[in-house]
Amino acid sequence: MRVLIIKLTSMGDLMHALPAITDAATAIPNIEFDWVVDQAFADVPLWHQNVKRVIKTAHRQWRKEPITAWKDGRLPRFYHELNAHDYDVVIDLQSNLKSAFVSWLSKADVHGLDKECCREKPAYWAYKYQYTVNTQQHSIEKMRELMAQALNYAMPEKMADYGVDLSVYPLPTLDFDLPEKYLLFVHNASWLTKLWSLSSWQTLVNKAVEQGYSVLLPCGNDEEFQRAQQIASVNPQAYALPRLSLNEVAAITHHAKGAVCSDTGLAHLAALDGLPAVTIYGATDTKLIGTYGKNQAHITSDFECSPCYKRQCPLEQSSNGAPVCMDNIAVEDVWCKLEKLISSAAKE
Repeated sequence: MRVLIIKLTSMGDLMHALPAITDAATAIPNIEFDWVVDQAFADVPLWHQNVKRVIKTAHRQWRKEPITAWKDGRLPRFYHELNAHDYDVVIDLQSNLKSAFVSWLSKADVHGLDKECCREKPAYWAYKYQYTVNTQQHSIEKMRELMAQALNYAMPEKMADYGVDLSVYPLPTLDFDLPEKYLLFVHNASWLTKLWSLSSWQTLVNKAVEQGYSVLLPCGNDEEFQRAQQIASVNPQAYALPRLSLNEVAAITHHAKGAVCSDTGLAHLAALDGLPAVTIYGATDTKLIGTYGKNQAHITSDFECSPCYKRQCPLEQSSNGAPVCMDNIAVEDVWCKLEKLISSAAKE
């Protein structure tokens, strides 16, 4: 059986789709998947051995200049690639307007969520086959449930399995040497409401170095690199990493002793790899989209604020520039929880 998955973004959401593939591969012998994905995250699907091919989109660019994208051939080429094979089943695991547009371009009859379960209601118009799932469960479980219904097998009752082993995946060789013993501090996030203060990260860096660790700080753009440099400036054993490919970051993650993460995609990479990691949350509902897996811990602010999911905090920021909900998270609590995770993992 050959199945096409439509799941474009984001990094963490893509990783959340992987257990559904593991379930399907267990239930249906010889199943293979192709995957339509945003070009920025095209490495993620191929980590799973049952994904054979990715079809890359550049929908952010196309949305800005749709006429140009059609005239210069980018959209026609994508349309041809999307419909180059006759798939047994096509499933939209994202169920929003972006993915529904791709579903609409597919010549196949697409499976997806019904109008009550879609993240963006009009998306269901793109699906011939529609399903109801429990939207109050973690996103991993929602996609496992949708996949099981679309492919007609009983959803396993066991804990989700990403089906990825980075120790055997051909990750790239880095062009720099890694420290012998290091932690990964994922300080960056796309929303202000997810950022911990610079001073908190700097204090955590010094605490880690006191315990014999070096600290690596990744970034995704120039602004994040400058932030990493500011954090690293407090200690010579802290290093701001240049922008790297996702596979290169995966290699660094795989060899780390532990991680502290903001609520962002790389936190889910740590969870996928089973790296002992503490992820800090402000307004996010961790029951729905928190990191999921072995050796993971969440620290959620106890500041009384309803989940806002907004890029800008509607409340006053504290004096150090962090949202008040994030400033409520103590460095000592984060470090103690990380030490316990690392110690527990070492005993396994």
